[in-house]
Amino acid sequence: MFNGKTAAAILAVTLVVVSAGFAQTLEENWNDFLHYTKIGRFDLAKGYAQAVLDSNPDPVKLLELSKDNPQGYAILLRVNEIAPDPELAELGGKILDIIERGSFIRRADPRVITTEIRRLSGTDRGWFTAVKRLRNAGEYAIPFMLDAMADDSREEELPDIVRALPHIGRDAIRPLVAALQSENVALKDQIITALAKIGYPQSQAYLKYIVENDSSAEVRELAKSSLSQIDPGTLKIPAAQLFFELAEKYYYHAQSLTPAEDADFGNIWFWDTNRRRLVREEVPKSYFNELMAMRCCEWALKADAGFGPAIGLWLAAFFKAESAGAEEMPQYFGDRHADAIVYATTAGVEYLHQALARAVKDKNAHVALGAIEALGITAGEKSLLYRIGPAQPLLQALSFDNIRVRYSAAIAVAAAGPKEPFAESKLVVANLAGALGQNSQSADDDTGLWNEQIADSYALRAAEVMLKLAQTRNPVIDLSAAQETLVSAVNDERPEIQILAGQILAHLDSPGAQRAIAGMALDNNNADDVRISAFDSLATSAKLNANMLVEPMVDSIYTLISSDDTAPELRSAAAAAYGALNLPSQKVKDLILDQAKS
Repeated sequence: MFNGKTAAAILAVTLVVVSAGFAQTLEENWNDFLHYTKIGRFDLAKGYAQAVLDSNPDPVKLLELSKDNPQGYAILLRVNEIAPDPELAELGGKILDIIERGSFIRRADPRVITTEIRRLSGTDRGWFTAVKRLRNAGEYAIPFMLDAMADDSREEELPDIVRALPHIGRDAIRPLVAALQSENVALKDQIITALAKIGYPQSQAYLKYIVENDSSAEVRELAKSSLSQIDPGTLKIPAAQLFFELAEKYYYHAQSLTPAEDADFGNIWFWDTNRRRLVREEVPKSYFNELMAMRCCEWALKADAGFGPAIGLWLAAFFKAESAGAEEMPQYFGDRHADAIVYATTAGVEYLHQALARAVKDKNAHVALGAIEALGITAGEKSLLYRIGPAQPLLQALSFDNIRVRYSAAIAVAAAGPKEPFAESKLVVANLAGALGQNSQSADDDTGLWNEQIADSYALRAAEVMLKLAQTRNPVIDLSAAQETLVSAVNDERPEIQILAGQILAHLDSPGAQRAIAGMALDNNNADDVRISAFDSLATSAKLNANMLVEPMVDSIYTLISSDDTAPELRSAAAAAYGALNLPSQKVKDLILDQAKS
């Protein structure tokens, strides 16, 4: 939004242009924007910046203007970084976005790339110029260079293209390693040689995979030689381990693996065996690294089907990708590709615990939640308390700094009905009680993971699992520590929570628990179905623990039963509870005589 001064400045600029009898060009608006920014006339600068944007400028043209005036471009960057005027900084940021788009368009233009590849076979000076421009094109140049290298009709160009290939640098590695799946041995040899000359470690896993698996002894030896040039030590490391280490670097967003900054997406490269060429799929930058981590894990499993850690990391990366906004996975996943939770519940507890241990260490709530929910669906007591070294990830999650993770962990442990004592059993009860008492306003952490529906869901799940523990008289998890919360819950605004709380309290050998149930049953403000359920719970409590009610409560129940105004179903439930209390004969005598007609 613009304030009055900004609007006046834009109007002033417009009036100047109109009074002159012509519209300013993009270059004139650009130069005036920079000029008034430089001299501190931000009011006028904002008007010309808006004029630049309103002209719907050609991104490539704006890019050229920025390159022609590097000092002016530096001013634009500074305005955007230090924001001397917030509105000007916002406009400058939009102009920078257009310039970056122009940079991407220019360097990814197939016509420019193919022209420069042809130029490689001209003069020496032309070769150096073409290499510089192809390096700027980066990964986008590689498919066209490989197409030319595989084209028998362009055999004379091959030496010049091969000489140029390593000069593309690090950006070439992702498409080049994807192209190693080509069946063209000569092309594969050139790629392997180029990867050695580029020298970055991210190609090592792919080269070691060839050393271990390629059908050609010549290709295997060449890959071994290339590995020796990059790092001889990797010859002793299995390809699966190298892929796993590369996957971890992607997972943790290593700076050396980030995609180019001039686009809001990253490219994932594939080798199309039918077309015998590279293809790419654009994916959002927000989860590009996670998708690449998953692909590297898949390669680790191709290299060694028994390399289990890759499964745990793959699951963690999938959950992390979903948390970054990957609601619809890329097209290459296919229409029938399942969500992360489906793979997680199929994977087995060992790999889920690997993912959970990583999430606990990283304090990643999204990954932890995914792993715990899957464990809760599939794991039993022994599986839930699985150890990785000295650590038990699920028990560690009971102290996580995100309430959803803590509550999910407690629910998962409780649902398994543990029979063997463990030190964290009190934490389980504390978290179950916390979940039962939660509402949409009481979250203590990431509000993006909490709302009213989630609060209700956790309260209900906690109550249900506590009831199961109570009914099975679990010897490990002592629910008496949650009595105060349960007593409060009988007055909850949610009827289902009231009913469950009463049912749980019925199993606690405590006067306070039984009296809370009776209070809920006698409360006229509660709906009849809640009161009937409460009397049922009171009957259960009386059968299990005998009568612990005070005299006024007993009298109130008696009054309810003896009143003709009491609804039949409610009266019947109250009578059953009254009978279960096994009261002295005097009380029963009074009830009989009160109804007598003579």
